Amino acid sequence: MAKYLDRYTYRVTWSEEDQEYVGLCAEFQGLSWLEKSPEKALSGIRTLIKECVKDMQENNEPVPEALALKNYSGKFMVRVPPETHRSLAIQAAEAGVSLNRLISSRLQ
Repeated sequence: MAKYLDRYTYRVTWSEEDQEYVGLCAEFQGLSWLEKSPEKALSGIRTLIKECVKDMQENNEPVPEALALKNYSGKFMVRVPPETHRSLAIQAAEAGVSLNRLISSRLQ
């Protein structure tokens, strides 16, 4: 279980509202951990996730898959207003690239 926990997506950021660092885990959106130091915030959220996963396993609940372990096709669809589509198509044509290449370069 420890290796699996290491593959989750952890982040530590400053919370101006709380005046502390907050530890977060992308796979467990509703959980966070506040501490005075970023190192303690990371340690706290990792401990909380470990306890949460253990509880979920004991109750035969599905445990979220780590984002790092998922396979991605590299394709996704985005709906935009027709005016935005037209504007991007014009920009791509003017740049001499495909619409896909233009948008892909902007996402990087």
